[in-house]
Amino acid sequence: MLSLLQIENIATIEKAAVQFGPGLNILTGETGAGKSILIDAVLAVSGAKTSRELLRTGAASAYVSALFTDVGGEVLASLDSLGLPAEDDGSLLLQRRLMRDGKNVCFVNGASVTLSMLRALAAGLVNVHGQRDSGALLDEDRHVDFLDAYALDGPEREAAAAAYARLTAIRAQKKALVMDESEKARRLDLLRYQIDELKNAGLTPGETQDLRRRRNILNNSMKVVSALSRAVEALIGGGEAPGADALLASAAGEIESVTDVAKELSPIGESVEGARETVLEAASVLDDALRQLSENDDDLDEIEARLDLLYRLSRKYGETEEEMLKFLSNAEEELDSIVFAEERLEKLALEEEKAAAETDEAEKKLTEKRVAAARKLTKAVEEELSFLDMPGAVFPVEVAPCQVSENGADRVTFLFSANPGEEPKPLDKVASGGELSRVMLSLKNVLGANAGAGTLVFDEIDSGVSGSASGKIALKLSSLAKSAQVFCVTHSAQLAAFADEHIFLSKEVRGGKTYTAVTPLSGDERAKELARITYGAGFTETQVSSMREMISRAAKEKQ
Repeated sequence: MLSLLQIENIATIEKAAVQFGPGLNILTGETGAGKSILIDAVLAVSGAKTSRELLRTGAASAYVSALFTDVGGEVLASLDSLGLPAEDDGSLLLQRRLMRDGKNVCFVNGASVTLSMLRALAAGLVNVHGQRDSGALLDEDRHVDFLDAYALDGPEREAAAAAYARLTAIRAQKKALVMDESEKARRLDLLRYQIDELKNAGLTPGETQDLRRRRNILNNSMKVVSALSRAVEALIGGGEAPGADALLASAAGEIESVTDVAKELSPIGESVEGARETVLEAASVLDDALRQLSENDDDLDEIEARLDLLYRLSRKYGETEEEMLKFLSNAEEELDSIVFAEERLEKLALEEEKAAAETDEAEKKLTEKRVAAARKLTKAVEEELSFLDMPGAVFPVEVAPCQVSENGADRVTFLFSANPGEEPKPLDKVASGGELSRVMLSLKNVLGANAGAGTLVFDEIDSGVSGSASGKIALKLSSLAKSAQVFCVTHSAQLAAFADEHIFLSKEVRGGKTYTAVTPLSGDERAKELARITYGAGFTETQVSSMREMISRAAKEKQ
């Protein structure tokens, strides 16, 4: 339900905040006061196309916000699918700012949205119908949805959609398996080459990382070899340069040669000899370490070669061994699917035949229910039209075969003829504005809560109809307002008498500019406004009294 509409700088309305209630909200006012401007504002905040002329003269921008309360589950689901915030109290705030340069800024519950997102959400909240509006009810693509909602055939439609989805999936699999023979041969050759290359590589998850670690160790070992080689040379000599062992041996010999005259030096000679043995032992250990490191020289070449292979494979099949092995698995699966395609196609053909039969059966049941519902809908709408002073009008609901889709195999079209003997035509081709208004009202009454949005707006729906028909339109609008919030711009006192909420629009000129005021009416103010509508500005107290009686009668009829 639209609870509050705020407007700034829309045409003659400089600033206004209008509260609405449930039931039938009637908008009346002086000619040119801007009754339809409120409708334009609702259209604007619903995402409709607007022109710069909608902005008040001299204003750089215009602003409209609409607060809806008690929004339905479908709207909340739409919010969720669009990733937009929802309020705990079930309210929804739509906002739109219109710029003079044509730009728009739109918000839903404070979150910035595109104009198309705003339009999609508003479609589930409000429907606006003018004399020439083609809205959802006049969109032939939506007629099947309205008929299904009227028939309440959710299970049948869901069954047909599910069967069609299965059939479509099977046919997609068949199409994927059917391949030109030359293309098939090329694909097989490529797959076999890729599979052989990957299998021959003998991939192991994490291998590249392990090889890089080992290579780092070996590269560092070269520094160790160089250092150890120099150390061994220093200990045992190399080339013509004597090592520590030779120098120690010489020192020990010199000391030994004088021990017969200096016996106290004998322990020193023994210490030097011990040092020489230590040097030789150390040199032996280092030499063994050098031999072991030298034996790993070939491993480094193998590691480099392996890493090179893995790098080349990674450029074609995936960065890691895991990705390359996944590629191998997928290639093997595809190879099998091609090799065994004929066998799979035969199996799919049987599945397709079964799915097609199930789809045909589901569509047949859906069509039967739609045809039966179409007859009932035709009768119900024609009864409504007869009540609205169109006893000769016919409203055939045509259910014709069409290309199968998730919606079934039927195209539904609403047809209409106002007079006996005239061929019914598609609803959007109806010429008379008054006829179109009554057809829309009849449909809305029959479809009731299944007609989509919970707020319905009719712009001068009683235009072009007689006084008798106007009164009956008032009864139907009042009836419709029991299941939905209804807005109606009218010049008919008979219709305005049924208002649950009455909004009056007036205008005044100040400083060369026109200003529109929006005022809720109640009590005797309503009777005076109805008298003004019926008799003009010079109405009498007797005439006001008759309007009071009209409002009283309307209240009884509503009950």
